[in-house]
Amino acid sequence: MTTAQPPIRFFCYFLLLAIGSLLVGIGFGSVSIPLNGIMQALVTPAHDPVSQIIWQLRIPRVLSAFACGGLLAIAGALLQVLLRNPLADPYILGVSGGAAVGALTAMMLGWGPILVNLTSLVGALTIITIVFGLSFWVGNWNLYRLLLIGVVLSVGCTAITTLILTLSPASDVKGMLFWLMGDISRAETLLPVWLPLIIVTTVSLLLSGQLNVLNIGQTKAQTLGIAVLPLQIGVYFMASLATAAALMQVGAIGFIGLLTPHAVRLLGVSDYRWLLPLVILLGGSFLTLADTLARTAWAPQQLPVGILIALLGVPALLFLLTRK
Repeated sequence: MTTAQPPIRFFCYFLLLAIGSLLVGIGFGSVSIPLNGIMQALVTPAHDPVSQIIWQLRIPRVLSAFACGGLLAIAGALLQVLLRNPLADPYILGVSGGAAVGALTAMMLGWGPILVNLTSLVGALTIITIVFGLSFWVGNWNLYRLLLIGVVLSVGCTAITTLILTLSPASDVKGMLFWLMGDISRAETLLPVWLPLIIVTTVSLLLSGQLNVLNIGQTKAQTLGIAVLPLQIGVYFMASLATAAALMQVGAIGFIGLLTPHAVRLLGVSDYRWLLPLVILLGGSFLTLADTLARTAWAPQQLPVGILIALLGVPALLFLLTRK
């Protein structure tokens, strides 16, 4: 048995899991559709109600959930190697706080879904720019300063978010809470999440060899001829792009970026050439299955998917930790 076989085996398992999660997401919903009706709608789309439910509602939502799960998972993996911190997740640098301030401000002002998405993106990009700018304020790049600035800005954004919730009308608070806990029902277009996922995945895989060296240590990477500073800046912006794209589409869904990289590493996979594709498949499948459960368990009422992610993810990670 060669050393490359176990990652290939895991990749095949996770690919089957991803395909299965997509099929489950398409097959189940608040409206019960028989299997032959689903197959007919997939093979020969028409203008009947079943085809409209499958193609206009379920497929876009399932694909959006998978892409956002993949974005959050790869962002967590990149930030953990950048910060050399196993507790790093996509929200540790305050990007989610900036997006929350933007989105909740738009909701408080009564703006529509498109403007809510745009203001959340503006808020996330603002925090990304501030964190990056302040980290170079004294003339050198320092990961500890980067992390501290992100944590401080995250606390400030949390305070502003709490203030907005306090001042907002009671009729708007529920929608705001759904955004803060994650809500895939707002996902309508696929391009804003699939394009960043393709870009971040492609660039990350091209840099996977350098990420393996950087994971050993910054000094070791420098001695081996790696341009550490450009690599760190690139990783920072790729992780930030992935996080901002997911936030804009589905709101603040936590835990995926923390859980999936650890879960893959606990399986014995540490090579980033394999780890990155595996975390994308696992993160996308996890969010897709959780969203399917969130919209079917108490149908027609939908639960915030972020709650189910935490409820399912915590015991899953604890189980993995007890196995290794």
